Amino acid sequence: MRQDIGPVGQLFFGRDDAENDLKEGGLLRDGVFRPSYAYREALLGRRTLIIGRKGSGKSAICSQLATPGGHQGASILITPDDTAGDEIRRFELQGVTADTAKALIWRYIFAVHAARHLTVHARVAHGRRVPASVRALRSFLKDSGESGESGLYDRLRRGARGLQSANLSLKAFGVEAAFGVNGASEGAKASHQLGVLEDAVAAAFDDLDCLSSHPPLLVLVDQLEQVWTVDPESHALVTGLLLAAKHVTGQYNGAVRATLFIRADIYDTLNFGDGDKFHSDEIRITWTHDGLKDVALARAQASLGADLTSDRLWGWLFPATVEGEPTAEYLFHRALPRPRDTIQFLNACQSVAAERGGPTITENDVLVATQLFSRWKLQDLAKEYLVNHPFLRSLFAMFENTGYVVMRPALAARFEAHRAALHREFPAYTESLTTQGVIDVLYGASFLGVRRGNDIVYTGGTQAPPLPSEDEFHVHPCFRPALNSLASVDLTAFPRTPVRNSVVAHGGLAAVLVGADVALLVNRDRRLLNEVGGAGDRLLRQLMRSGLPDTTRNEVYTQIARVMASAEAARERLREGAAHDIEEHVLAASAYFESLAAELAAHGFEDRPITRRLQDEARALIRSVGGASGGGSGSDSGT
Repeated sequence: MRQDIGPVGQLFFGRDDAENDLKEGGLLRDGVFRPSYAYREALLGRRTLIIGRKGSGKSAICSQLATPGGHQGASILITPDDTAGDEIRRFELQGVTADTAKALIWRYIFAVHAARHLTVHARVAHGRRVPASVRALRSFLKDSGESGESGLYDRLRRGARGLQSANLSLKAFGVEAAFGVNGASEGAKASHQLGVLEDAVAAAFDDLDCLSSHPPLLVLVDQLEQVWTVDPESHALVTGLLLAAKHVTGQYNGAVRATLFIRADIYDTLNFGDGDKFHSDEIRITWTHDGLKDVALARAQASLGADLTSDRLWGWLFPATVEGEPTAEYLFHRALPRPRDTIQFLNACQSVAAERGGPTITENDVLVATQLFSRWKLQDLAKEYLVNHPFLRSLFAMFENTGYVVMRPALAARFEAHRAALHREFPAYTESLTTQGVIDVLYGASFLGVRRGNDIVYTGGTQAPPLPSEDEFHVHPCFRPALNSLASVDLTAFPRTPVRNSVVAHGGLAAVLVGADVALLVNRDRRLLNEVGGAGDRLLRQLMRSGLPDTTRNEVYTQIARVMASAEAARERLREGAAHDIEEHVLAASAYFESLAAELAAHGFEDRPITRRLQDEARALIRSVGGASGGGSGSDSGT
């Protein structure tokens, strides 16, 4: 009997990975798998190449298809480990390319798995006298040492030895000795021998009439990232697998289907001649906020009860809003669109609230979890791309403690400051470590998005990489807290500090001024403050057509408005008879406008009209201090 620990204590959104989530206590084991479009396409056999980012749900789909009931027919799951990967990488055959050699060893693995399946399946599923073709397969498995239980590594080792020596045990199929043609290459002999085995397996499927009586045998290959390194042999390993998987469907007349689950960062590095033949097989896993909300609700219901509604989850268990934004949108906007991130973020919120001992999750709990989650994800991003882009972690320093909007010129300047150190530390990647190369890598990892029209586009789906003509980039909201990059640009705020009393500032001038002279001094102060207000008005009008990013424009607007508000407050004190050093106030506004222009230029906005106008207004205010006693361009209407 579970102790009543309150809803937050009972709340659980599941394990981080599908393998553990299917074990005792995992939510996938409790039936919360949400069938996605990619899953349905794989189930129907319309797509056999499932591509997605780490954590996007590839293994969840694979595990679901491999479980009883997940696929109507039989299935075989292959997940190579380091030792198996090393065996495939080492496998080569004289006379054929590395891709072809790796395809042959994968075809051998598929054929042996299919043969083992048939020797059991014929008796269990078809319930009749086992045909001679199946008995021949049983003899082959026994002769080859494949009839007993063994791991993938041992099967690969036996297959590699047999193919390289052209000495597969084929006498069960009427081939008594080593097969081949005198003078033929290793590759040609291996291909001939493998053809005999595959034809025998195909004959057994035909004799049993499997294709018309039940769904095909589904061979699933997952976890290829465990055997991936950046070298030609790994490239050939995956390319050979693709070629072998496509070969399987035709070879066995549809009785066997191979479905592969490959990480996007691996697949996108592949470059081989037949790559264009796989487009119809591909499907990339993508997630919308609605889809992730569905995942969150299903997992919350699994832990708290099916009567939990979406409104209760996002309006009672979680706060309705966080920083004025609907909580679900707040959370999913600050995570990469994949289930693993959603699960981790939600579990972090639950953990913070549970540790506090609260009955529900508060807005502050979510804010604390946001910082924690952001740090996790920044570290995880570097690990995710460690093999392909080992320098990625070193690039993050270019975005720390600065604005999250980065213009191309500013990014180029930041990169130039780090270029020499990066080239020294990663000499093998100097061709990639250019401004455009860095942009492409950061965009591909979803660290940076690019402005296109009114939208900020992050990588995924069919989005094209940034073009050289695109110059506005945004750090993904997921990583901003960890980088302390919370504002669009890191503008210095205009200080609202009182200016010094004019009696002190003017060395007692006010003490000797009487009558008209005092009025003259006050009138001059008003004119100076009007100059500040007029400069602010002109800048705000320019700002509205500045072409700055919306968030940056809003922050600049806020700071200019602070300057104007400070001037209005000083004008109000003048009305009340309080004397202050107005010259100092105007010079402070001038210096701030100059500083603001410099900061915008540093962020890549040096060629924008608003930047130049800030500099012009700053100089005009300095001139007004020197000549305002005789009048100026400002008016006295505000007094």
